[in-house]
Amino acid sequence: MKFIVLLILLANPVFASEYRVVKDADRQRDIPIQISLPMDVSSCNAENQCPVAFLSSGYGVAYDKYSFISDALNKAGYLVVAIQHELPGDPALAVTGNLYAERSENWKRGATTLKFVRNQLQSEFSGYDFNKLTFVGHSNGGDISSWLLNEGVHFAETLITLDHRRVPLPRSGSSSVLSIRAGDFPADQGVLFTEQERVTFNACIVHFANSKHNDMTDFGPDWLKASISNALMSFISGKCLGADHA
Repeated sequence: MKFIVLLILLANPVFASEYRVVKDADRQRDIPIQISLPMDVSSCNAENQCPVAFLSSGYGVAYDKYSFISDALNKAGYLVVAIQHELPGDPALAVTGNLYAERSENWKRGATTLKFVRNQLQSEFSGYDFNKLTFVGHSNGGDISSWLLNEGVHFAETLITLDHRRVPLPRSGSSSVLSIRAGDFPADQGVLFTEQERVTFNACIVHFANSKHNDMTDFGPDWLKASISNALMSFISGKCLGADHA
């Protein structure tokens, strides 16, 4: 069956994806993931490794409902791994009290999951670079991704968040950062860079003033999905669209 799946993936690399479950025996967690291959898999090998992005969804959104992001990254040559963080039986995400303190266990658990999935896939996909990962995360998925970068891991060099609101962006200067912001809710104090920090870290902050936090998924309007994809592609090509966009 695995051989047949691989043949299908190679035959149709543009939209090819594989669903699987990786089992973390130590934590007794069965983690669903979706692996999407780049458009041109023939260019990815041990000598010329292609980039890898880990995609983390917002809380309550299925991990595979960001296909507009996966497709854009696949076309840019990325292997994309979309990861389901919340599993049946997990505690609900806190909505009252000190949210940073109350949600920190969720973010720690998600950061551990990202590290586990990397360890599980790295040897299997030798044509891809798991030592320079790009983390992409919407809302709580962006908080998880930021949390892991703040741990000072050595295997990630790029962070892209879609309107995450709780965990501060990394200030180490070792990661390239893009944060795309919606217009309906502000981030908590200290989460985003000050203007001086943005310049110091050469970060890119893009505001879509007419967008909504919950629309940054496959269910959002086409104009927003196209705008996010454009901002993301510009960023990975070394350009920042700018500070404010309607």
